[in-house]
Amino acid sequence: MPTAHFKSAVGIVAYGTALPGQKVLTSTIAQSQGKSLDLPKALGVLSKTVPSVDEDTITLATAAGKIALDRFLLNRGQKQDVGTLFIGSESHPYAVKPSGSVVKEALGLSDYLSMADLQFACKAGSQSLQIALAFVQAKMSKNAMAIGADTAQARPGDALEYTAAAGAAAFIVGHEDGDNQLLAKLLGTKSVATDTPDFWRKPKESYPQHFGRFTGEPAYFKHVTLATQALLEQSQLTPSEIDFCVFHTPNAKFPQQVAKQLGFNKEQLAPSLVVKEIGNTYAGASLLALTAVLDVAPVGAKILICSYGSGAGADAFLFETTEHLVEQRKKYQKMISAQIKALETVDLATYEKMRQANEH
Repeated sequence: MPTAHFKSAVGIVAYGTALPGQKVLTSTIAQSQGKSLDLPKALGVLSKTVPSVDEDTITLATAAGKIALDRFLLNRGQKQDVGTLFIGSESHPYAVKPSGSVVKEALGLSDYLSMADLQFACKAGSQSLQIALAFVQAKMSKNAMAIGADTAQARPGDALEYTAAAGAAAFIVGHEDGDNQLLAKLLGTKSVATDTPDFWRKPKESYPQHFGRFTGEPAYFKHVTLATQALLEQSQLTPSEIDFCVFHTPNAKFPQQVAKQLGFNKEQLAPSLVVKEIGNTYAGASLLALTAVLDVAPVGAKILICSYGSGAGADAFLFETTEHLVEQRKKYQKMISAQIKALETVDLATYEKMRQANEH
């Protein structure tokens, strides 16, 4: 079985998050559909973020990237040291023209930049992070930025409407040296991929389609389990030796179920479940959940994260936090919990106007 294990110190040196300013209660969505509250209650999602008409993947990616860059500069970094940018999303605004070129310009990054937009459903963000880490490990870039961002769409009346949300998370990764202080060291990573058609959208289609019967066991649970178990085997650790676990959050039910099946407890998972308040941000989901954990993790904590992308695949990572994470939190207290608390709840009429505006 091929492995990817990082012997030299590479990892996260800065991160940032961005959410729209509004959210809608899932009970409001049920009201708009004329349905009961049984399904949103079962999903465990109380509310989800709703982008304004002028918010898209690019604006959210830029906002998250700016916070990460501000933290990076605070930590003695320089913009010209960021030589790579990958943005993962399934809602890039352009079919032909990268989101990355706009984000790069807005952030003031160097023209000498390795850059690409990536797509692999909800794991496009974690794939961006994995490739960024590989660029740094291979010394092709001193520092690299990875962003997962989405403004997810769902057909009105579909079950996905309860969870499809918007948000972005950005990470800057690098080597540990005189210029970089790692907040979280990468201990290892594993990935799996199969052809499992659980969710897709063809060109020119406005909304994705899904095979409900494939969504659970053959898709999400199989791939998350395979990747997680492979990483635990590689690292020679058991679930009890992990301090925090993060699993992709299409809803709040699935990550809790897979965590229990894999031998993790509620306390290990709980800090990552921001999906309850913000919904499923697709390519941003697992990365936003990771930032929520980084916002509270103590020094020396081992964090296991496993994303999932329909179609299908999963990326698993193992990080260990350092004293620099706590130090940076004290200097730059812009945590995701504060962004969630600041979300404005919109009523039914406003939500329907915003939804219709985002459909065009």
